[in-house]
Amino acid sequence: MTAATSPLSHLAPLKGVRVLTLALNLPGPAAVMRLQAMGAQCVKLEPLAPGQQATADPMGIYKRAAYDAMHHGVKVLQADLKSERGQAALHKQLAKTDVLITSFRPSALKKLGLVWKELHQRYPALCVISIVGAPGERAEEPGHDLTYLADNGLVNGLELPPSLYADMGGSLLTTEAVLQALLLRQRAGRNHGQGMFQEIALSDAAAYLALPRTWGLTTADGDVGGAHAGYKVYPCKNGRVAVAALEPHFAARLCEAAGLPASAAKQMNKRSTHTGIAAFLLTQTKQQLDRLATAKDIPLHTLPR
Repeated sequence: MTAATSPLSHLAPLKGVRVLTLALNLPGPAAVMRLQAMGAQCVKLEPLAPGQQATADPMGIYKRAAYDAMHHGVKVLQADLKSERGQAALHKQLAKTDVLITSFRPSALKKLGLVWKELHQRYPALCVISIVGAPGERAEEPGHDLTYLADNGLVNGLELPPSLYADMGGSLLTTEAVLQALLLRQRAGRNHGQGMFQEIALSDAAAYLALPRTWGLTTADGDVGGAHAGYKVYPCKNGRVAVAALEPHFAARLCEAAGLPASAAKQMNKRSTHTGIAAFLLTQTKQQLDRLATAKDIPLHTLPR
Protein backbone atom coordinates (compact mmCIF):
# COMPACT_ATOMS: atom_id res chain seq x y z
CA MET A 1 0.00 0.00 0.00
CA THR A 2 1.43 3.36 -1.00
CA ALA A 3 1.10 6.55 1.02
CA ALA A 4 -1.78 7.72 -1.13
CA THR A 5 -3.77 4.54 -1.49
CA SER A 6 -6.11 2.60 0.74
CA PRO A 7 -7.59 -0.89 0.49
CA LEU A 8 -10.80 0.68 -0.87
CA SER A 9 -9.15 2.95 -3.45
CA HIS A 10 -10.34 0.88 -6.39
CA LEU A 11 -13.96 1.23 -5.18
CA ALA A 12 -13.76 5.05 -5.23
CA PRO A 13 -16.03 5.48 -2.17
CA LEU A 14 -15.83 9.28 -2.46
CA LYS A 15 -16.71 9.43 -6.15
CA GLY A 16 -18.88 12.50 -6.75
CA VAL A 17 -17.62 14.34 -3.65
CA ARG A 18 -16.06 17.71 -4.44
CA VAL A 19 -13.25 18.94 -2.20
CA LEU A 20 -11.76 22.42 -2.36
CA THR A 21 -8.54 22.94 -0.44
CA LEU A 22 -6.69 26.11 0.45
CA ALA A 23 -4.33 24.20 2.74
CA LEU A 24 -0.58 24.55 2.26
CA ASN A 25 2.58 22.69 3.24
CA LEU A 26 1.99 19.12 4.52
CA PRO A 27 -1.06 18.20 6.65
CA GLY A 28 -3.76 19.50 4.29
CA PRO A 29 -2.18 18.32 1.04
CA ALA A 30 -1.45 14.90 2.59
CA ALA A 31 -5.11 14.59 3.58
CA VAL A 32 -6.24 15.64 0.10
CA MET A 33 -3.86 13.06 -1.39
CA ARG A 34 -5.79 10.34 0.42
CA LEU A 35 -9.20 11.83 -0.37
CA GLN A 36 -8.31 12.01 -4.04
CA ALA A 37 -7.15 8.38 -3.91
CA MET A 38 -10.60 7.49 -2.54
CA GLY A 39 -12.25 9.03 -5.58
CA ALA A 40 -12.99 12.60 -4.47
CA GLN A 41 -12.73 15.36 -7.07
CA CYS A 42 -10.12 17.64 -5.51
CA VAL A 43 -9.33 21.22 -6.45
CA LYS A 44 -6.64 23.31 -4.79
CA LEU A 45 -6.70 27.08 -4.88
CA GLU A 46 -3.22 28.34 -4.07
CA PRO A 47 -2.49 31.92 -3.08
CA LEU A 48 -0.76 33.91 -5.79
CA ALA A 49 0.62 37.36 -5.14
CA PRO A 50 0.86 39.77 -8.10
CA GLY A 51 3.87 38.95 -10.29
CA GLN A 52 4.32 35.42 -8.95
CA GLN A 53 4.74 32.60 -11.45
CA ALA A 54 5.60 29.59 -9.31
CA THR A 55 3.60 27.91 -6.55
CA ALA A 56 3.21 29.81 -3.30
CA ASP A 57 3.00 26.55 -1.34
CA PRO A 58 6.17 26.25 0.79
CA MET A 59 6.35 22.51 0.08
CA GLY A 60 6.53 23.21 -3.63
CA ILE A 61 9.49 25.47 -2.98
CA TYR A 62 11.67 23.39 -0.65
CA LYS A 63 10.68 19.84 -1.67
CA ARG A 64 9.06 19.74 -5.07
CA ALA A 65 9.00 15.93 -5.24
CA ALA A 66 6.87 15.77 -2.10
CA TYR A 67 4.59 18.51 -3.44
CA ASP A 68 4.14 16.64 -6.71
CA ALA A 69 3.34 13.36 -4.92
CA MET A 70 0.66 14.97 -2.78
CA HIS A 71 -0.91 16.86 -5.67
CA HIS A 72 -1.04 14.01 -8.17
CA GLY A 73 -4.54 14.03 -9.65
CA VAL A 74 -5.45 17.30 -7.91
CA LYS A 75 -6.49 20.25 -10.07
CA VAL A 76 -4.34 23.19 -8.92
CA LEU A 77 -5.53 26.75 -9.56
CA GLN A 78 -3.90 29.96 -8.40
CA ALA A 79 -5.42 33.23 -7.26
CA ASP A 80 -4.67 36.21 -5.06
CA LEU A 81 -7.39 35.68 -2.47
CA LYS A 82 -6.96 39.23 -1.20
CA SER A 83 -8.12 40.64 -4.55
CA GLU A 84 -11.65 40.90 -5.93
CA ARG A 85 -10.72 38.64 -8.80
CA GLY A 86 -9.29 36.06 -6.42
CA GLN A 87 -12.38 36.20 -4.22
CA ALA A 88 -14.55 35.69 -7.29
CA ALA A 89 -12.51 32.61 -8.23
CA LEU A 90 -12.81 31.31 -4.68
CA HIS A 91 -16.58 31.67 -4.50
CA LYS A 92 -17.02 30.20 -7.95
CA GLN A 93 -15.41 27.05 -6.58
CA LEU A 94 -17.24 27.18 -3.24
CA ALA A 95 -20.60 27.23 -5.01
CA LYS A 96 -19.94 23.68 -6.24
CA THR A 97 -17.95 22.34 -3.29
CA ASP A 98 -18.94 19.73 -0.69
CA VAL A 99 -15.93 20.11 1.62
CA LEU A 100 -13.56 23.04 2.12
CA ILE A 101 -10.19 22.42 3.82
CA THR A 102 -8.14 25.34 5.15
CA SER A 103 -4.89 25.65 7.10
CA PHE A 104 -4.82 29.35 8.05
CA ARG A 105 -5.02 30.94 11.46
CA PRO A 106 -8.50 32.22 12.41
CA SER A 107 -7.40 35.84 11.93
CA ALA A 108 -6.31 35.10 8.36
CA LEU A 109 -9.59 33.31 7.62
CA LYS A 110 -11.47 36.35 8.87
CA LYS A 111 -9.53 38.65 6.53
CA LEU A 112 -10.32 36.35 3.61
CA GLY A 113 -14.04 36.26 4.43
CA LEU A 114 -13.92 32.59 5.38
CA VAL A 115 -15.47 32.72 8.84
CA TRP A 116 -17.65 29.66 9.38
CA LYS A 117 -20.84 31.54 10.30
CA GLU A 118 -20.72 33.56 7.09
CA LEU A 119 -19.82 30.57 4.93
CA HIS A 120 -22.61 28.49 6.43
CA GLN A 121 -25.12 31.23 5.73
CA ARG A 122 -24.06 31.49 2.11
CA TYR A 123 -23.45 27.76 1.47
CA PRO A 124 -25.64 25.81 3.93
CA ALA A 125 -24.55 22.36 2.76
CA LEU A 126 -20.82 23.16 2.79
CA CYS A 127 -18.64 21.29 5.29
CA VAL A 128 -15.51 23.08 6.48
CA ILE A 129 -12.45 21.44 8.00
CA SER A 130 -10.03 23.97 9.49
CA ILE A 131 -6.50 22.76 10.25
CA VAL A 132 -4.77 24.80 12.95
CA GLY A 133 -1.67 24.36 15.07
CA ALA A 134 -3.34 24.31 18.47
CA PRO A 135 -7.02 24.24 19.40
CA GLY A 136 -9.36 27.02 20.46
CA GLU A 137 -7.77 30.19 21.78
CA ARG A 138 -4.28 28.86 21.02
CA ALA A 139 -5.01 28.66 17.29
CA GLU A 140 -3.20 31.97 16.69
CA GLU A 141 0.05 30.70 18.23
CA PRO A 142 2.91 30.03 15.78
CA GLY A 143 4.23 26.49 15.69
CA HIS A 144 5.26 23.52 13.60
CA ASP A 145 5.41 19.73 13.81
CA LEU A 146 8.55 19.86 15.99
CA THR A 147 7.05 22.19 18.60
CA TYR A 148 3.85 20.14 18.87
CA LEU A 149 5.85 16.94 19.32
CA ALA A 150 8.08 18.62 21.90
CA ASP A 151 5.04 19.86 23.82
CA ASN A 152 3.84 16.27 24.09
CA GLY A 153 7.11 14.68 25.20
CA LEU A 154 7.96 13.16 21.83
CA VAL A 155 11.36 14.81 21.27
CA ASN A 156 14.34 13.09 22.88
CA GLY A 157 17.66 14.86 23.45
CA LEU A 158 18.91 16.88 20.48
CA GLU A 159 17.78 14.36 17.87
CA LEU A 160 15.12 15.40 15.38
CA PRO A 161 12.22 12.93 15.08
CA PRO A 162 12.62 10.72 11.98
CA SER A 163 9.26 11.80 10.54
CA LEU A 164 6.74 14.64 10.77
CA TYR A 165 4.40 12.78 13.06
CA ALA A 166 2.12 15.64 14.11
CA ASP A 167 1.66 16.75 10.50
CA MET A 168 0.97 13.26 9.19
CA GLY A 169 -1.22 12.40 12.17
CA GLY A 170 -3.06 15.67 11.58
CA SER A 171 -3.59 14.72 7.94
CA LEU A 172 -5.25 11.47 9.01
CA LEU A 173 -7.46 13.32 11.51
CA THR A 174 -8.40 15.69 8.70
CA THR A 175 -9.34 12.79 6.42
CA GLU A 176 -11.36 11.31 9.26
CA ALA A 177 -13.11 14.65 9.83
CA VAL A 178 -14.06 14.85 6.14
CA LEU A 179 -15.55 11.37 6.25
CA GLN A 180 -17.44 12.18 9.47
CA ALA A 181 -18.85 15.39 8.00
CA LEU A 182 -19.99 13.69 4.82
CA LEU A 183 -21.59 10.82 6.71
CA LEU A 184 -23.50 13.14 9.07
CA ARG A 185 -24.64 15.29 6.18
CA GLN A 186 -25.79 12.23 4.28
CA ARG A 187 -27.81 11.03 7.24
CA ALA A 188 -29.58 14.38 7.51
CA GLY A 189 -30.12 14.81 3.79
CA ARG A 190 -27.61 16.51 1.53
CA ASN A 191 -29.77 19.55 0.69
CA HIS A 192 -31.13 20.27 4.16
CA GLY A 193 -28.46 22.74 5.24
CA GLN A 194 -26.47 20.22 7.21
CA GLY A 195 -22.99 21.48 6.51
CA MET A 196 -20.72 21.35 9.54
CA PHE A 197 -17.47 22.83 10.83
CA GLN A 198 -14.60 20.94 12.44
CA GLU A 199 -11.28 22.25 13.71
CA ILE A 200 -8.33 19.87 13.51
CA ALA A 201 -5.36 20.83 15.70
CA LEU A 202 -1.91 19.42 14.97
CA SER A 203 -1.12 19.59 18.67
CA ASP A 204 -4.10 17.29 19.28
CA ALA A 205 -2.69 14.89 16.71
CA ALA A 206 0.63 14.91 18.56
CA ALA A 207 -1.17 14.35 21.87
CA TYR A 208 -3.02 11.38 20.38
CA LEU A 209 0.23 9.87 19.10
CA ALA A 210 1.74 10.43 22.55
CA LEU A 211 -0.94 8.40 24.37
CA PRO A 212 1.19 5.22 24.57
CA ARG A 213 3.85 7.29 26.33
CA THR A 214 1.24 8.89 28.60
CA TRP A 215 0.05 5.40 29.53
CA GLY A 216 3.64 4.40 30.39
CA LEU A 217 4.03 1.93 27.53
CA THR A 218 6.98 3.65 25.86
CA THR A 219 8.72 5.19 28.86
CA ALA A 220 12.05 3.67 29.90
CA ASP A 221 10.33 1.36 32.40
CA GLY A 222 7.65 0.31 29.91
CA ASP A 223 7.67 -3.01 28.07
CA VAL A 224 7.81 -1.29 24.67
CA GLY A 225 10.13 1.44 25.91
CA GLY A 226 13.18 -0.72 26.55
CA ALA A 227 12.39 -2.59 29.77
CA HIS A 228 11.46 -5.81 27.95
CA ALA A 229 14.50 -7.59 26.51
CA GLY A 230 12.47 -8.87 23.57
CA TYR A 231 11.45 -5.40 22.38
CA LYS A 232 14.60 -3.44 21.64
CA VAL A 233 17.08 -2.44 18.97
CA TYR A 234 20.38 -4.28 19.40
CA PRO A 235 23.70 -4.18 17.56
CA CYS A 236 24.54 -7.31 15.58
CA LYS A 237 27.75 -8.41 13.90
CA ASN A 238 27.35 -6.24 10.79
CA GLY A 239 24.49 -3.90 11.60
CA ARG A 240 21.50 -3.60 13.90
CA VAL A 241 18.39 -5.61 14.57
CA ALA A 242 14.97 -4.43 15.72
CA VAL A 243 13.53 -7.22 17.84
CA ALA A 244 9.81 -7.31 18.66
CA ALA A 245 9.46 -10.63 20.52
CA LEU A 246 6.98 -9.22 23.00
CA GLU A 247 4.43 -12.02 23.41
CA PRO A 248 5.47 -14.96 25.62
CA HIS A 249 5.73 -17.48 22.77
CA PHE A 250 7.94 -15.11 20.73
CA ALA A 251 10.06 -14.33 23.81
CA ALA A 252 10.52 -18.08 24.46
CA ARG A 253 11.75 -18.67 20.91
CA LEU A 254 14.17 -15.75 21.13
CA CYS A 255 15.58 -16.96 24.45
CA GLU A 256 15.92 -20.49 23.09
CA ALA A 257 17.80 -19.20 20.03
CA ALA A 258 20.07 -17.21 22.32
CA GLY A 259 20.86 -20.30 24.38
CA LEU A 260 19.22 -18.94 27.52
CA PRO A 261 17.40 -21.13 30.05
CA ALA A 262 13.64 -21.55 29.59
CA SER A 263 13.06 -19.47 32.71
CA ALA A 264 14.53 -16.41 30.99
CA ALA A 265 11.40 -16.06 28.84
CA LYS A 266 9.47 -15.33 32.03
CA GLN A 267 12.07 -12.82 33.18
CA MET A 268 12.38 -10.56 30.16
CA ASN A 269 12.83 -7.46 32.33
CA LYS A 270 15.87 -8.84 34.15
CA ARG A 271 19.29 -7.44 33.35
CA SER A 272 20.70 -10.95 32.84
CA THR A 273 18.14 -11.61 30.08
CA HIS A 274 18.96 -8.32 28.37
CA THR A 275 22.67 -9.13 28.59
CA GLY A 276 22.27 -12.69 27.31
CA ILE A 277 20.20 -11.70 24.28
CA ALA A 278 22.51 -8.79 23.48
CA ALA A 279 25.58 -11.06 23.63
CA PHE A 280 23.96 -13.59 21.30
CA LEU A 281 22.82 -11.04 18.72
CA LEU A 282 26.29 -9.51 18.62
CA THR A 283 27.63 -12.82 17.29
CA GLN A 284 25.09 -12.96 14.46
CA THR A 285 25.18 -11.32 11.04
CA LYS A 286 22.10 -9.72 9.52
CA GLN A 287 21.85 -12.63 7.09
CA GLN A 288 21.95 -15.17 9.92
CA LEU A 289 19.27 -13.27 11.83
CA ASP A 290 17.04 -13.03 8.76
CA ARG A 291 17.24 -16.80 8.41
CA LEU A 292 16.58 -17.25 12.11
CA ALA A 293 13.48 -15.07 11.92
CA THR A 294 12.06 -17.23 9.14
CA ALA A 295 13.05 -20.59 10.61
CA LYS A 296 11.90 -19.89 14.18
CA ASP A 297 9.05 -17.43 13.46
CA ILE A 298 10.58 -14.61 15.49
CA PRO A 299 9.52 -11.01 14.73
CA LEU A 300 12.71 -9.09 14.00
CA HIS A 301 14.00 -6.78 11.29
CA THR A 302 17.67 -6.24 10.45
CA LEU A 303 19.07 -2.78 9.75
CA PRO A 304 22.34 -1.29 8.57
CA ARG A 305 24.68 0.21 11.16
